[in-house]
Amino acid sequence: MSQQSLTVIGLGPMGQAMVKALIEAGIEVTVWNRTAAKAEAMAELGAHRAETAAEALDANRVIILSLTHYQAMYDILGPAADHLRGKVIANLSSDSPENTREGAAWATEHGAQYLVGGFMSQGDDIKHPDSYLYLSGPKDVFEAHRDLLRPLSRQEYLGDDYGLAQVFYQAELALFHAFLIGWEQALAIVDRSGADLDRFVAGASGHPNSYRDFMREFAEGAKHGGWGDLHSFKMMHAGAQHVIDASEDLGVDARLTRTVQDYYRRAIEATDKAGHPVPVYRIIRGDAA
Repeated sequence: MSQQSLTVIGLGPMGQAMVKALIEAGIEVTVWNRTAAKAEAMAELGAHRAETAAEALDANRVIILSLTHYQAMYDILGPAADHLRGKVIANLSSDSPENTREGAAWATEHGAQYLVGGFMSQGDDIKHPDSYLYLSGPKDVFEAHRDLLRPLSRQEYLGDDYGLAQVFYQAELALFHAFLIGWEQALAIVDRSGADLDRFVAGASGHPNSYRDFMREFAEGAKHGGWGDLHSFKMMHAGAQHVIDASEDLGVDARLTRTVQDYYRRAIEATDKAGHPVPVYRIIRGDAA
């Protein structure tokens, strides 16, 4: 086995992007996928195609998994579990932190070393300058293989806890999903109004530092129980209503903003009941009671 070689199991868009980046970096790659056509496409780029998952495991010491979820790991590697001893499994599949910890326990019980990862990238564009890869697991395992994994993206090693990469990854996705739907609502408001969409996009996308500053301010607030007081909650509740009115006047779905408004309604009610501010953060965190 070459020191500059590894196996990639799972060839969805992210798996294929990883194979391409690794091959371009001069790393020898063996691939396996349940849909053979995807493996054949990677073989045309220079990858070695394994016929079975067991053969893919045997081909290299370092194995990257890029699967839909952790259950797929058990489905694929379970029948070949006796081939795991001595391997390093870098599971870059998405799942909950607890599921990743359970997956790590399963793999290490079968004699493998284990790393967990989560990509923050522009879709499957892992070459994007803003792309990075959260990684967690034993530091010595990370240090021993960081150079081999370096072509995949800038690395952010978080610590020994196997679940930590998915904590950070899923937290960022929580923000990302809400942002995307909010952005689509914003675009729909402007578009349905007949205003110049390109002009709006140019302005709205031109002040990312403002969002950064809000993120930092609210993070500081979270350390002390959350941001805001009763006046702030009422102001945000009223502001949300204006967005709802603007949206629905144009026929734009405002359910996302109604959800936002409901959090401020709950904060107002909880504050009135408690006699002191109960921020939205505490409601979301689940400890407002």
